[in-house]
Amino acid sequence: MKTKLFPDNSQSLIKKYLSETLYNTLKERKTSSGFTIDQAIKSGISNPDSDIGIYAGDAETYDTFSEIFDLIIADYHSYKPDNWHVTNFSIPSLPILDSENKYIVSTRIRVARNLYGFPFTTFISAKERQQVEQLILQATINLPKNLQGQYYHLKDIIGLNSESLNNSFFPKKGDRFQEAAGITRDFPDSRGVFIADNQKFMIWINEEDHLRIISMESGSDIIGIFTRLANAIQILEQNLKFSFSEQYGHLTACPSNLGISMRASVHIQLPKLNKQKELLYKTAEQYKLQIRGTSGEKSNVENSIFDISNKQRLGISEKDCLLILSKGIKKLIELEEQV
Repeated sequence: MKTKLFPDNSQSLIKKYLSETLYNTLKERKTSSGFTIDQAIKSGISNPDSDIGIYAGDAETYDTFSEIFDLIIADYHSYKPDNWHVTNFSIPSLPILDSENKYIVSTRIRVARNLYGFPFTTFISAKERQQVEQLILQATINLPKNLQGQYYHLKDIIGLNSESLNNSFFPKKGDRFQEAAGITRDFPDSRGVFIADNQKFMIWINEEDHLRIISMESGSDIIGIFTRLANAIQILEQNLKFSFSEQYGHLTACPSNLGISMRASVHIQLPKLNKQKELLYKTAEQYKLQIRGTSGEKSNVENSIFDISNKQRLGISEKDCLLILSKGIKKLIELEEQV
């Protein structure tokens, strides 16, 4: 490999760490499913504005190409490769953040999971993707009554304008980064969303990962939302085996989602802090929070409503993640009332 393989304007971590010497060490290797380093870095080569620029094709990828993945994971997550992931789904004790619903519009917690023994969405075949879909749907049969619902095949609901369902519930086709990584192949086949009848619980199937398990509702009841999610995961794990590493936690297609692979977020309206962005972002950084636009990454802020979530996923437990998020949101609300 020559460095010109990566565009000169690329600032991705893969360009930073994949030297010609290291590439030559890795280029002949394959995982047992046949995934190569060239396939792993394709998105980073095609998209110079990638932050990371590398995807995993299966769970084995993280071991087969550990020399490069360990460097990137350590940099992105500020995580030492000899650390061990800790899981803790116990329910934390949290203060009520917004009892009058003045600031927090809604709360949403999601986790990513991949089925053990299957390639990830970057490298999965059409037949395997269909098998993954059917295994997950079979597992949803065992969910408790309050989480029972209906599965919507994405092929059938594209363009659906339903008054009874929020179209934002439905996963969309991936962006150009995911397309270059191979995630959007055969779209929308074997993709869809399971939505509970109460519309407070969902499972996206074969989006960026095999499962995106989501619990959400209006308001700020983080404990209730987290409890619902934890209970659902516990039941799903009785019927599904997920890819997991003692070193890196839950294994995902993108290294950014390793660890707890959990994103706990609130839509919060902060009109005063919206006019004092420096204070807002400085405080968020202190509490390891990520600030995004109203509709998520790279979107605009509308009506001073921010999407604020945990930044750290690796080297932290699920319980501790919620504790830190709660402290950060509490502080932002205090500042909003003071400024």
